[in-house]
Amino acid sequence: MKKVFLGVLITLAAVLVFRSCAEDREEKSILQENSMLIQTQIDNVSKLIVTEGHFAEVYNYKDSKMLFGPFISAEKKALVVVNADVTIAYDLSKIEFEVDESTKTLHIKSIPEAEVKINPDFEYYDVTSDYLNMFEASDYNKIKKNVKASLMKKVEASALKSNAENRLISELQKFYILTNSMGWTLSYKNQPVEQNLPEVLFKD
Repeated sequence: MKKVFLGVLITLAAVLVFRSCAEDREEKSILQENSMLIQTQIDNVSKLIVTEGHFAEVYNYKDSKMLFGPFISAEKKALVVVNADVTIAYDLSKIEFEVDESTKTLHIKSIPEAEVKINPDFEYYDVTSDYLNMFEASDYNKIKKNVKASLMKKVEASALKSNAENRLISELQKFYILTNSMGWTLSYKNQPVEQNLPEVLFKD
């Protein structure tokens, strides 16, 4: 009778150990599957979030060179019409992140800065210059530099950057929905993210 009882205990213990090991393996398998799913989703997310805008500007360029003191001057000038396409983009392939299976947390460590690209098209009108103060390559370079600086100020004052930030938030919201649906936590710079993504991302 004792042998039968002892056999039953051994059998029960073996079953419990087997179930425990099986559950541990299943849980680890689920964690690994979730981890791979999160990484795949991040890899598959839009590589670029782009906001496009168009700006037009009329630029007057004038340069005077004094000759023989203040008595004689040589002038050169140009009227420049500029049409520029501007794009603002986030390269999401450069997101730095870490998947922590032990705490079931997706840590977003850093997000790339917005990339502003200005592609101006210059049309020159009324280009005049004196023989002693001719237009040179340096003048065209100066015009381009000044125009780009002026356009950058217009971009900063426009709604393009805020529109790009909204697109960025929309993409990153997918990470929150994905992690939340699997019982995981999303964090940015070691701060848990709930639904206040704009405050978390752009608080600085």
